[in-house]
Amino acid sequence: MAEEKKLSGPDFAQGVSLTEFTDGGMLQGHAKGESILVARRGDACFAIGASCTHYGAPLAEGLVVGDTVRCPWHHACFSFLTGEALRAPALDPVICWKVETRGGKIFVREKQPEKKQEKKRAAGSAKAPEHVIIVGGGAAGNAAAEMLRREAHSGGVTMISADDAVPYDRPNLSKDFLAGAASEESIPLRSKDFYHEHEIELLLNTRVAAIDPRDKSVQLANGSQRKFDALLLATGAEPVKLKIPGADLPHVCYLRSQSDCRAIIAKAHKAKRVVLVGASFIAMEVAASLIQRELQVHVVAPEAMPMETILGPQVGEYLRRLHERNGVVFHLQQSVVAIDERKVTLKDGHAIEADLVVVGIGVKPLIDLAERAGIKTD
Repeated sequence: MAEEKKLSGPDFAQGVSLTEFTDGGMLQGHAKGESILVARRGDACFAIGASCTHYGAPLAEGLVVGDTVRCPWHHACFSFLTGEALRAPALDPVICWKVETRGGKIFVREKQPEKKQEKKRAAGSAKAPEHVIIVGGGAAGNAAAEMLRREAHSGGVTMISADDAVPYDRPNLSKDFLAGAASEESIPLRSKDFYHEHEIELLLNTRVAAIDPRDKSVQLANGSQRKFDALLLATGAEPVKLKIPGADLPHVCYLRSQSDCRAIIAKAHKAKRVVLVGASFIAMEVAASLIQRELQVHVVAPEAMPMETILGPQVGEYLRRLHERNGVVFHLQQSVVAIDERKVTLKDGHAIEADLVVVGIGVKPLIDLAERAGIKTD
């Protein structure tokens, strides 16, 4: 019954007039108890599952590009023809349904059999690299490794990750996982077995110390060396560090990895008041999550409004009021000049008690490896 309440729009099993669709138009409805998106491209009509397989966004609010639809939230891309997830962050396909046009109406019939994603390499195609190394164990590196296999790359694929966990959905760390609403099991993008089954070598807790483009090799921090025919750098970014007295105290945290998030959760269990330094996306998400853990949350930032430079003053004002209604206290047009075991001191001399400090003042790309290898960066 709960699933039925979520269904909206027309019943495609009963037929919907073609006049409801313009070329390139989409309509969300349902059939046989499932939400379905129908799209029209010229004389052809397609039916796929209505929700993005990443975070469940309504694809009907997305954008039709050729024979694909782009998710409105994180820009995942799905094929109307096959349901395949063509671009990250979505990794899994959506269901395709059979469509029949009769008597000026569109009818959605049964589900189409799932199409095999693995592809065969065309005869005479360019020689592929025998071994691909991907430096980085985040979502980008993971998506690249998966796509290599889906595009029939039969050579070796190695992912080298400094993280201690299999690739996971990093954006969720500052949201449901930090708030306590998501389980550990929901965070990984794939299981360890997935990488074994797809012959993707995954090296965890492993750092690349240097890249030698001429020798086509990477030097690992443990002293070993790995050869490659092609190399992908997917190293991501690291948090910008606060450079003030007390910034290195044990209760001062940054949030980038799953281990960072676990550390914040452990400290939050013993804390009563947290100060967030910065009003970035990460800081605002952390504020929303820690409020749910019943902490007193204070935000200190130099802006007049949260995220004003990114989203504008009107949205910034809306976000500030939303957080304030939930109990967050803002100290805007301010900066932290010092931290000690019990408080943070602001530029105007005001002090805020703090058992926990989380810094979210931006990130910088990890380009050191590339630069030392002579790769141009901008």
